[in-house]
Amino acid sequence: ELLSEMSRDFAASMNIVDTLRKALARITSNLDAEAGSLFLLENDYTELVCVACDGPVDITGLRIPAEQGIVGSCIRDNICQMVRDVSKNPDFASQVDAKTGFTTRSILCSPMSVKEQRIGVIEVLNKNNGDGLFEENDRHVLQALSSSAALAILNARMAEELVEQEKLRRELELAAEIQRGLLPERQPSSFPVCGVNFPARGVSGDFYNFFPLEDAHIGFAIGDVSGKGMNAALLMAKTSSLYRSLGRETTNPGQLLAKVNEEICETATKGMFVTMVGGVYDCKKDKLVLANAGHEPPLYRDTDGTFKNFEAGAPPLGIAQGTEFFEVEVALEGGAMYIFTDGVTESHVGDKDMLGVEGLKTMIGEFADLSLPKRLDTIAGRLSGE
Repeated sequence: ELLSEMSRDFAASMNIVDTLRKALARITSNLDAEAGSLFLLENDYTELVCVACDGPVDITGLRIPAEQGIVGSCIRDNICQMVRDVSKNPDFASQVDAKTGFTTRSILCSPMSVKEQRIGVIEVLNKNNGDGLFEENDRHVLQALSSSAALAILNARMAEELVEQEKLRRELELAAEIQRGLLPERQPSSFPVCGVNFPARGVSGDFYNFFPLEDAHIGFAIGDVSGKGMNAALLMAKTSSLYRSLGRETTNPGQLLAKVNEEICETATKGMFVTMVGGVYDCKKDKLVLANAGHEPPLYRDTDGTFKNFEAGAPPLGIAQGTEFFEVEVALEGGAMYIFTDGVTESHVGDKDMLGVEGLKTMIGEFADLSLPKRLDTIAGRLSGE
């Protein structure tokens, strides 16, 4: 009957600690004990903390080393211990009695575990009736109740983890939506700059941006933030927004990267950095100016299919203040400049090895006759397996 009542409480409860207190009170009463306490393992299984107690003394919050006392030996050996006279047991820790004024005569202590996963301990103290000693039947009862409590705690923790995972999933979805909003809108096929972004996860540290400037110029950038996840996504959003807002004030990408670098060096989390290529395209003269901050070398493809790459002339953003970012001028003359992150060259097409730069060159040549947007979409589709 007690097991049934406890199971109903655990199933209906939204607060596992309150339910454990009620369960412990029922256990203590059922076994006719003077007091009882429930300890859970914490701090990588190095400490036992009392989360519930019943009796004349409140020891809730008490912490003891996981190896200390009869409670510690119970969880260590994963067996129920019945000590009829604690004064004759060398494991008994008398410090708690000395601190609380409670007198412990006998202890019945059972581990809470599911298979080999140890969760905590339930102990009851001092049998009230008869000779004040616990019996074998009490041991069997406490073992059954402890197992039931252990399973309930484990289920509650799993439920909490699922709730947290769902909250995180929704937050990541929102972050991904915000990130997508930071990317520039796709322009007509006649527009000379185009980009695509396929995040490997919900949020990404890779980004690109382009924006019109005066006198038929277009500012653009592509970058890759070190690391993955939310930190990288936040730094990506900051860097992209900085470049776009400051980029309207100058047509010198080297100076622009220097300004962004100073800001990132001051505010970015230690150890994080951004590889980035910034540039300005002159639509009238069909030429562009590039500055490369530790990024993958851009690839220029001439009209005859010849490739030329442009190595980075400076370290990534966020490494050192006062860095100078050198510029290089490229006359396109009908050719095209391809700028990409390492997510492209490290992709696998089918069961093949990583694409690499040479594989990318081959793919670019294969689709060179397509319009600019269709060309990029086709290459990106190949890399994503579509």
